[in-house]
Amino acid sequence: MSELRQQCLWEFVTEPTIAAQALAGEHKADVCVIGGGITGLSAAIHLLEQGKSVILLEAWKIGHGGSGRNVGLVNAGTWIRPDDVEATLGLQQGSRLNKVLGEAPAEVFAMIKRLGIDCQAQHKGTLHMAHNATGIADLEARHEQWRRRGADVELLTGAQCQEYCGTDKISAALLDRRAGTINPMGYTQGLAAAVARLGGKLFQQSSVEGLARDGDAWRVKTARGAVRADKVVISTGAYTEGDWSNLQKQFFRGYYYQVASRPLHGAAADKVLPHGQGSWDTRTVLSSIRRDDQGRLLLGSLGRVDNKPAWFVRSWADRIQSHYYPELGKVEWEMHWTGCIDFTPDHLMRLFEPAPGLVAVTGYNGRGNTTGTVIGRAFAEFLLKGEAGSLPIPFSPMKGVSAPSLRTAFYESGFSLYHAGQCLRVVL
Repeated sequence: MSELRQQCLWEFVTEPTIAAQALAGEHKADVCVIGGGITGLSAAIHLLEQGKSVILLEAWKIGHGGSGRNVGLVNAGTWIRPDDVEATLGLQQGSRLNKVLGEAPAEVFAMIKRLGIDCQAQHKGTLHMAHNATGIADLEARHEQWRRRGADVELLTGAQCQEYCGTDKISAALLDRRAGTINPMGYTQGLAAAVARLGGKLFQQSSVEGLARDGDAWRVKTARGAVRADKVVISTGAYTEGDWSNLQKQFFRGYYYQVASRPLHGAAADKVLPHGQGSWDTRTVLSSIRRDDQGRLLLGSLGRVDNKPAWFVRSWADRIQSHYYPELGKVEWEMHWTGCIDFTPDHLMRLFEPAPGLVAVTGYNGRGNTTGTVIGRAFAEFLLKGEAGSLPIPFSPMKGVSAPSLRTAFYESGFSLYHAGQCLRVVL
């Protein structure tokens, strides 16, 4: 049996585009971006293209957080149904957010093309797969609601569904042709390379230790230096650190993990998602399924496995694979990794303006590839023009989420118990 190592596939297959350099000394810029993920990099690119000077600070390295470690689905919309978005935010605001995020995949793929990013981009849609009758009803509702808004979605059933999914365990699937897949680390590294080409300065291993007003500007302090900037973007998401920011109280952390096989070849492997879509099922504790450009099978779910033994991870992956794709036989699992998600109770993001010239965001709820791209652009437009109408939703007051640590512990315990049940074949 081959070794199952703890390593992120996307980091393994992606060459870094930016040399690691920590901030040292005093610097000045029009805008300081805190966080080297998709949101911060997108904001930096749009600001630089409008002639602003930008310094970006990343606590670890580019793509270290959710931007480089996620499943790589380029999804349209939010986690919840579009009707629910409008019921929560009101018709006007909810309709605007649905429109912006419904068009977000197109913006991601346009950025990839415009900037020449090599990231295994496949604009072939995604499949949301119903695992039971309740799941079918959910997909029927999503299909009707998105079709009412003019979206290019189709509810697949019968033989067509089984052919697209590559399994007879799914009887209905929502094909969203707006969506697709990427190597998220490749996308993030490509955005970073674009920032550098445009003249932006990126500093890694530069954790922010303080943020304070400095006359009519802001002073962003790290261990070895500081940046004085007119405006600041905070885009650290679930990886927000330090007492200098109140953002940690605005969400609760959740975890997700992925397991990647060795490259698979042959007739049985060719039948798994044969049209190149990424997918996930309708289970409450979902399973995500996709393949990469080398033919690896990637399975994922909510929760963490960086604190669990290899036999547990392998048992879980075997269980999901043997249920959906038994024809593959025994699969060799190569690597696994865990990442963080910033969740909010209503599964909707929050935008903040704690002070003039300072903007922040949190609560992507697992939709960061698309949401981060469009929020980065929106933040840049807001800082350039000062018009809140450029934002997909208004700024929110910083009220905080009640008992975030307890919420994290509660969800993680539930996920772990469910996965243990899957390993023991008690549940699926």
